[in-house]
Amino acid sequence: MFELFKIGFLSVTFLDLLDIFLVTFIFYKLYSVISGTIAAQIFYGLLIVLFLSFVAQAANFKAVGWLLKLISEVWVIAFIILFQPEIRRMLVLLGRSPIMKLFLKGDESDTADIIADTAFELAQHQHGALMVIVKSVGIRGIAETGEAINSKVTKNLLRSIFFPRSPLHDGAVIIRNDNIEAARCTLPLSTENTKDGIPLGMRHRAGLGISEQADVISVIVSEESGSISVAEKGKLIRGLSKESLRNYLKNSLSISKEKGIKGIINHIRKNRHQLRVD
Repeated sequence: MFELFKIGFLSVTFLDLLDIFLVTFIFYKLYSVISGTIAAQIFYGLLIVLFLSFVAQAANFKAVGWLLKLISEVWVIAFIILFQPEIRRMLVLLGRSPIMKLFLKGDESDTADIIADTAFELAQHQHGALMVIVKSVGIRGIAETGEAINSKVTKNLLRSIFFPRSPLHDGAVIIRNDNIEAARCTLPLSTENTKDGIPLGMRHRAGLGISEQADVISVIVSEESGSISVAEKGKLIRGLSKESLRNYLKNSLSISKEKGIKGIINHIRKNRHQLRVD
């Protein structure tokens, strides 16, 4: 491996720098997870034990080194037992990372189920709602017109937002990557006033308007009739049941993900081809 520089008699290569960076990143992530918890104090204690073990070996303290060696030999098991909640949190964060979502099946089905169940329950009570699901490129300008939420999408949270007495029930909710980005957002209105001979209200025109300008799915619950509609790519589908809405969202979101992965693969193949030509 090509040598970058030397520190005394030690030669440093690119792989050494990469190795140091990865170890530093792992320790940083570990610290960010356990920071502010009791586990942080235990972790510091383990580091002190390891440091003293190295010092005892260097100073040839046989008795102290033997005692610390007994502790260090079981530190892996102790680490797993003591840091079980933190390890679980790290694994959850790793599974939710964007890189892992490229290879593992995401939560599109869960999001589709949550939105379908929420829309059906809101329709049963004739509570109006407008939920915009971002498929590819974000709509930050639209999200900035409302109140920032930045929370995991759940049925109870959506129902609370669209409760008629809630201060956030007017306007639209923006959902992206299984998170509610913002609520009470203002959407551009469609120029169409009627669809298939049926007049469109402001909520339907807003849901249709944003679908004409961005790659999104608008789920609309009518306050007057309690009907459920979907707008995508400037097309409006009315009178959906809970199951038909769920199936529509699952199919549309899964197709969007497949296109994203295929686009990445095609981009990699294209770059490889260009490198070979050059």
